[in-house]
Order: sequence, then C-alpha cells, then structure tokens
Amino acid sequence: MIRKERGVHVKILVRRAIQSDTRDIYDITQEAFTKYAEDLGNNKKIAALNETIESIEQDLYKKHVFIGFLDGVPIGSIRFEIFPGNVVYISRFGVKLDGQRCGMGHALMETVETECIKMGAYSITLHTASKMTSLMRFYYGLGYFVHSTSTARGYIRAFLCKELVQTDQIELGAVMQL
Repeated sequence: MIRKERGVHVKILVRRAIQSDTRDIYDITQEAFTKYAEDLGNNKKIAALNETIESIEQDLYKKHVFIGFLDGVPIGSIRFEIFPGNVVYISRFGVKLDGQRCGMGHALMETVETECIKMGAYSITLHTASKMTSLMRFYYGLGYFVHSTSTARGYIRAFLCKELVQTDQIELGAVMQL
C-alpha cells in the first residue's frame, strides 16, 4: 500500500514474518521498548527488553508474527495469539522511532484485525502503560477501550479491548493476567 505522509509518498508492506526476519524483529523491539521504558522511567519491568533472538524464533511457531517495511526497510513488528473463547492478545507491537507517524502502526494493527476477523475472533486485547497518552489516543482511535488496569508490573498498565463481535459471551480472564 502507498500512503502519503508529510507530503511524501511512502510504500508500506506488512507480511507474515519468517525466520530470517528475527534479527530485524529483535532490533525493532529493542528500540521501541527501550523508548517505552525510558518514557515510563522504569527499565527493569519491561519484559520485551529481556527478549532474545531465540525467543523470537520460538514465537514464530507459537504466535502469529508480522513485520512491516517502509520503502523496503523493516521498521515495525507485531505478534498475537488466539486464546480460548476466541480472544486475541497482541504483544510486542513496536515501530522504530524514525519510522513512527508514517502509518506503519495503523498498517500493522489493520493487518492483525483483518487476520482476527478471518479467524473468527470475538475480540482483540492488549496491555499498555496508561500514562502513555499518545499510545492511549492511538488505541482509542482504532476503537479500543480500557477494560481494566493493574499495577502488578510496577506501573499502571491498562488492559485494552476491541470487540469484533457484539456478544456477552466474551471471556477475557485468560488474557487479562498476561
């Protein structure tokens, strides 16, 4: 897809990640989550910063992993898995700092939502720091809402949800504690 951002046409491509992408995914995750931790003032509690190339390779088999390219350069990645009750949980969503505000975040989230609809998911969930106002605005703009908060990780963490199907059958308990 080609988007016009800041008066410049950029080509965004999102595809399923393969093993040869693991180093790029590692670099994206480290850069994005280092900034996230700095903004929180809390480097020790961010699990993504303890990730290894090997754990990313394992995720390629356990989760749905996508990587995003801006004009051919890898700058974003996202992972998700589906839990019992058709509830999806997003993890390790990040975009390199110099690639932010170009549409990559939206493209990655749109890809996840499209895949989730195909899979018959009822809702998509994720956690983020509630004090990160730019992230909260981003998720609100995509139709997510705050379901609950927790301080179990040493900061106020919002559990966000987007309902894909209107039903009272959605059970979020399995993913809320992740």
